[in-house]
Amino acid sequence: MMNFSKEQLLEMLTQIAPNRYVQAALIILLFIGLAKILDVILTRVVKKWVEKTRLSLDDQVFDIFHRPVFLSIILFGLSLATERMAFNETINFFTLASLKTVALFFWSFALARLMKLLCNLASQDENRLRLIQTRTLPLFHNLLILLVTGFSIYSFFLVWDIDLTAWIASAGILGLAISFAAKDTLANLFSGVFIMADSPYQIGDFIVLDSGERGAVTNIGIRSTRLLTRDDVEITVPNSIMGNTKIINEAGGRHEKFRIRVKVGVAYGSDIDKVHQVLLETAENFSDVCKIPAPRVRFRAFGDSSLDHELLCWVNRPVLRGRVLHMLNTAVYKRFLKEGIQIPFPQRDVHVLSASADNQTIDFAEIEK
Repeated sequence: MMNFSKEQLLEMLTQIAPNRYVQAALIILLFIGLAKILDVILTRVVKKWVEKTRLSLDDQVFDIFHRPVFLSIILFGLSLATERMAFNETINFFTLASLKTVALFFWSFALARLMKLLCNLASQDENRLRLIQTRTLPLFHNLLILLVTGFSIYSFFLVWDIDLTAWIASAGILGLAISFAAKDTLANLFSGVFIMADSPYQIGDFIVLDSGERGAVTNIGIRSTRLLTRDDVEITVPNSIMGNTKIINEAGGRHEKFRIRVKVGVAYGSDIDKVHQVLLETAENFSDVCKIPAPRVRFRAFGDSSLDHELLCWVNRPVLRGRVLHMLNTAVYKRFLKEGIQIPFPQRDVHVLSASADNQTIDFAEIEK
């Protein structure tokens, strides 16, 4: 259809002006006029219709492709005019390649803007695409720029009829060398992207690493994750380690509340109903202890020297664990002293069973209480 239209156009121009230079000038004027007419239609009709919609995406897409479409019509007319003037092979190739390069530049720039716009829209809904978030946008923007730039360079070589075999081989060898040299950096990079996508922890969560470090997550970067311990010491852990270790997220689960355990033993013969009541009353008197779930007491075991109990209660955030545990231990001890509840400790009695005057030996037996 395009060839048929071009032949009809050339036949019509031949009837109007037999000189090929005049025909070329008429082709240029014709396509400039078509570009102007299309520009008026797009600006006065399509743009006004697009502005009436609620979505802002169509307005931005219109602004991205408006100018490349206008310039493409003019460049197409210039290429037809170049063919009509019938230059020699070198000039004709150089002119057409230059026109294609200009078109390639404008369309590559428009494609990069479109990809960036789509990334921005995807980052606004983190529930659907967790991989693309506000803090990862610079990474994806740079990756898209590299992708579009690589495609543009490849197309540029094809337009100018440059052999790509040597370039591709060199790029492969260079990429292999870079990958070996920066394998740790690449491992951290990919682990950081997958951590952001999987979200095993978030900023502000209290996590415990397999190596024992515990702290609040202050930053999740592309290369590393930073923790702030309770000693106000910042720990920087490479993402490659974070992605391959067991992590306990104390702020994870259904809510951020954290359960603490107060282990205490009472002497045999104690009134355990009274012990339970005292422990519950002690926990309920603290404002930092959550009312829901309510505190509870569990009789765990018959120990060697004591009846072992646990007071289980919840705090709103894991960061409160140390302070509330200190206050509860102090309050339980004072309340037990007041109520006369004995907290036993291991005792050992030594009894002399026999003594021999002949060999002067003494046998001992130890009985633990």
